[in-house]
Amino acid sequence: MANRVRKAKVSDVPAIKKLIDHYARKNIILQRSLNDIYENLRSFFVYTTPGGEIRGCCALHIIWKDLGEIRSLAVDEHLTGEGVGSALLEAALLEAKDLGLEKVFTLTLSRDFFKNHGFREVPKDTLPHKVWGWCLRCPKFPDCDEVAFVIDV
Repeated sequence: MANRVRKAKVSDVPAIKKLIDHYARKNIILQRSLNDIYENLRSFFVYTTPGGEIRGCCALHIIWKDLGEIRSLAVDEHLTGEGVGSALLEAALLEAKDLGLEKVFTLTLSRDFFKNHGFREVPKDTLPHKVWGWCLRCPKFPDCDEVAFVIDV
């Protein structure tokens, strides 16, 4: 499974956008513009089929010298439960460790998924103020229904 996860390429952006849009329409993850995906492309991992189709994505965004964030974890619904999300998350966490980050957090509605991967729930107000810059741009602000999770890497 892990050998089908790789860093994203420019040619992957339309497929990444399509995956994110699918879940954003369901209010499960936050919408990302094409511009934002291109500007942050080096943060993205993708999962590919043997035929090269993009069927999952996940971004590791560096927040500060010791902190990263998992963003835009999305998997084709036909592959849910097949380990794709886990493989993407594992790749992002391995990169976080390689970069020397101490902690990674996420804001999510998928509590069980992150708990099952060793993340612990924390109050959102314990996250650094730097995180809230993105929150101010979020359509859910100030009535966010996402939960914060953190893992030590």
